[in-house]
Amino acid sequence: MTSQTFRATVSGVRHDGFMVRRAATRKTAAGKTAAAGRSVPARRPEVRLPPLVPYEGELEPDGDYDGQEFGGLDLADQEGPGARFMDCALRACGLDRTDLGRARFIDCVLDGIRGVGTDLGGASLRDVEVVDARLGGVQLHGAVFERVLIRGGKIDYLNLRKAKLKDVVFEGCVLAEPDFGGAELERVEFRDCVLKDADLSGVRMKDVDLRTVAELGIARGVDRLAGAVISTAQLLDLAPAFAAQIGVRVEDAPGV
Repeated sequence: MTSQTFRATVSGVRHDGFMVRRAATRKTAAGKTAAAGRSVPARRPEVRLPPLVPYEGELEPDGDYDGQEFGGLDLADQEGPGARFMDCALRACGLDRTDLGRARFIDCVLDGIRGVGTDLGGASLRDVEVVDARLGGVQLHGAVFERVLIRGGKIDYLNLRKAKLKDVVFEGCVLAEPDFGGAELERVEFRDCVLKDADLSGVRMKDVDLRTVAELGIARGVDRLAGAVISTAQLLDLAPAFAAQIGVRVEDAPGV
């Protein structure tokens, strides 16, 4: 009897221990699944500019600008491809047709800049704040954004084709007909923005948050929203586009 009781007790311990381990495993797996389902927020830039020296003059190709302030300058039609800006501020500058292709901006503030046809193709922006910009037809194709905040302002016909955006926040701005064709977006947030007729053709997304977009219009590429999170209301608004994408006709029966 003692031996049988002992064996039963041992069996019970093994069984209970196994069940505990299985329960713990299920709980851990569920936690990982829940964590995987949450959108990872973007890391915002923390720009702390040192005392700046006012800059006077024109831009130069491959110029090196460190700790300087470009205040209220008209830089229209100037050539500065390949220039490097570190710990700089551009405030209320005119950038009509300014060539800043392949330029690098590191720990910079661009405040109140304005321009049409500004060329920033292939540029690199890291730890940059863009505030109240008024731009039209700005070329940022192939650009690289990392820890960038774009707050306020309006940008028309923004060209971000094949650009790479990581830890980027668009906040309270209007983007009219932006082109994200073939771009890569990771940890990108659109907060209280207006997106009008966005082109998402070929875009790749990961942890992209669109839930607080005030107005969401997608001209092309609704099938490329994998990796984004949207709200229930946005899902209902986009339902016709989703239905059209998979070839479903939505119409009421006669007399209904």
